[in-house]
Amino acid sequence: MMTRHRLTCCFFGLALLSACTPVPTQNQLFLEQAAEADNLMSAGQHKQAARLYQNLAESQPTRQNQFRLLAARALVRSGDHDKAKQYADSIDPAGLSEQQRQQLNLVYAQINLSHGNAEQALHRLQLVRPDLLHSEDRKGFYQSEAFAYSLTGDLLASAKARIQLSELLTAPQEINENNAAILETLSLLPRQALILNQPPAPDILGGWMALANLLQQRPSDNVEFSDELLRWRRNFPTHPANSGFLQAYLQKPHHAFKQPSAIAILLPESGPYAQAGKAIREGFMAAYYQQQNNAPQPTIRFYDSHQGHPITLYDQAVANGAELIIGPLEKDNIAALAAGSELNVPVLALNHVDNLSKSNLFQFGLSPIDEARQLAAKAWQEGHQKILILTPRGEQGERIANYLAEAWLQADGTVLATQSFNANEHDFSYPIQHILNLDESERRYRQLRNLLGRNLKYTPRRRHDVDAIFINAYPVTARSLNPQLRFYHAVDVPVYAMPQLYSGVPNPSQDIDLNNITFCDIPWLFPSAYQGELNQEALRNSWQQFPNVYLRLIALGIDAYNLVSHLDKLDTAKYHGATGDLLLNGENRITRQLICAKFTDGIPVVTGFTDPASEDYQSIATDEPSPSPSDSPASDAR
Repeated sequence: MMTRHRLTCCFFGLALLSACTPVPTQNQLFLEQAAEADNLMSAGQHKQAARLYQNLAESQPTRQNQFRLLAARALVRSGDHDKAKQYADSIDPAGLSEQQRQQLNLVYAQINLSHGNAEQALHRLQLVRPDLLHSEDRKGFYQSEAFAYSLTGDLLASAKARIQLSELLTAPQEINENNAAILETLSLLPRQALILNQPPAPDILGGWMALANLLQQRPSDNVEFSDELLRWRRNFPTHPANSGFLQAYLQKPHHAFKQPSAIAILLPESGPYAQAGKAIREGFMAAYYQQQNNAPQPTIRFYDSHQGHPITLYDQAVANGAELIIGPLEKDNIAALAAGSELNVPVLALNHVDNLSKSNLFQFGLSPIDEARQLAAKAWQEGHQKILILTPRGEQGERIANYLAEAWLQADGTVLATQSFNANEHDFSYPIQHILNLDESERRYRQLRNLLGRNLKYTPRRRHDVDAIFINAYPVTARSLNPQLRFYHAVDVPVYAMPQLYSGVPNPSQDIDLNNITFCDIPWLFPSAYQGELNQEALRNSWQQFPNVYLRLIALGIDAYNLVSHLDKLDTAKYHGATGDLLLNGENRITRQLICAKFTDGIPVVTGFTDPASEDYQSIATDEPSPSPSDSPASDAR
């Protein structure tokens, strides 16, 4: 009995001892883990924090929804948006407080933005009351709102969101970066929009708009500019830009860029765009090896963009010593990268995302914006004013039709009509007759025949108010479309086409049906236009392993490498590249001036670059229409 009593006393003593010593209880462990997760978040170790929050969610069933929300929030900040969505989807909103539901909507908005779904993100953000969020989440709200509005093209709303964000920032670097983003966003607006929508002084937004307008119209005379700047300062004496920011901004080089000793390339090596990535890599490495005998070349490391989130790959590349990132290729990956933190290491993205401007992000792709603008400039210079537009049915065809129409309207031309056709068919009689008003001619004939009660001699008559026809079609379709245009009495109407109609390899026996069509394309496809060591003939063994549709991507790869040594001066000096004469615009997008050609006897004969000094060219080519990503295989990576 004595022994049993002593053992019992020992167990009770241990229990009492546990209550008085640091041996943790279940509740203490929970509190310590929660505090550790919070500390990891504050230290920027978001993935580690997410793991702890998820463990807490599994061990605390009554608080499961709250900890899953914290885990999703941490994963968003780490850049792992796919896993964040898994956690967010597992949350029961009914188990959240009002403030937590606001946080959940913000998380979903940030996930939507990472996939480039700006409209869905804005819908989520409209459900959020920022005043109910904690300070850090409120910052995230306005950052997300600014980015979402920028992607949808509402640049004024984007700037307004950044102005609200500025009230929450305390770190000088963050304040300066946000101020620069406000100014750069507003600088993308046309001058008329800046003037008409500008609130009167001393309104903060009005001050930013007046400053953006001043910088847009900056005179070459420094004395005159100083006077204008002094007038602005007097009108807006308490404006945030007057607190030292403006002086530093004006003194800073427009594009700070140093030549890298190590480059990371983010390209798809697997998945649906692996072939496009392979073609770009082929051109890139050809340019790299061609330069080996010159100055020491940077080290190169490739990352499969299909196998990791772009922010994760970016961070990994930077940790591995990369001083320049080339890629990604897919549009949603570019948007996700831009939606993340500041890019301390510059990125040369290989595609273009609408209305996206971010410090240290350069966009370079085979954009149809350049192609449409320069085709319009070519037709305008050749004296045409009224056009018809024929494009394939579907989203891509509609987008190209919009590019062509916007470019033509910018030159004060007239678009008489647009018409779509089914690219899978070979008989285009209906869309051609409709756009040429031949069906209307036929209708009038039938009415007259019925009225007179007898047959009449009838010759179909097309409309005669058209100067030119713009088309967008791939080679097989164009070879059927062009002869049918001639058959339906449009023999004397010049036809201009987007470059997709040319396969990239001369094929006179089949391309005879493309005769008299003018198009503008990359110089690399024409021996007389691009005679460098990496010309198309020199790389024949490389490009013959790919379908012709990937030829232009090899040229994109060549330029992607060769541009590295020119990025620091590309805003003032053109680079004569394989994909065109390249220049960096104010949106950090590399624009391309293309070479034009006309089919004669089935062979494209170069007619030269569109004259960049022409006033007509400037009116079309320098004022960009609302841009959208390219429709080449590279830009289909969305």
